[in-house]
Formats: sequence, structure tokens, C-alpha cells
Amino acid sequence: MGANEEKVIDIIVDKLGVERSEVTPEAVFVDDLGADSLDLVELIMAMEEEFGFEIADEEAEKLRTVQDVISFIQARAS
Repeated sequence: MGANEEKVIDIIVDKLGVERSEVTPEAVFVDDLGADSLDLVELIMAMEEEFGFEIADEEAEKLRTVQDVISFIQARAS
């Protein structure tokens, strides 16, 4: 697992208060991790701060799973 993946998982665990073992690539934020709309906004803001770039609302709406976020961050970071 890469450093960016670890950071993404750390942020998800911190912001959603879930167990690290629950944060799998296929986990859906709302259905599997119990996130609500405010949680999702806080997650996006934390990702923007951690990785140093803005995530547009249209892009953020597409990020439904942990893997979606990891793939997005990897694409933007490269």
C-alpha cells in the first residue's frame, strides 16, 4: 500500500470514526461506513488540505467508494 493510500485511509478513519478494518477499497462511504452528506464534505475538505489541491464539486460527487478516492488522489498526485 502506498503512502497516499495510507493517508486516505487515515483521514477516513479519523473523520468517520470507523475501524481501520472497515475501510476496504470497495467500501461505500454512505452504505458501508455510515457517512452522511456533512461527513462527505468534511472528508473532501480534509483530502484537499492533506494533498494540496481542490476537488471540484462535480468530481467529489463521483467519489462513492474508498477506491474511488484513492484512484482520484493517485491520478491527481502524479
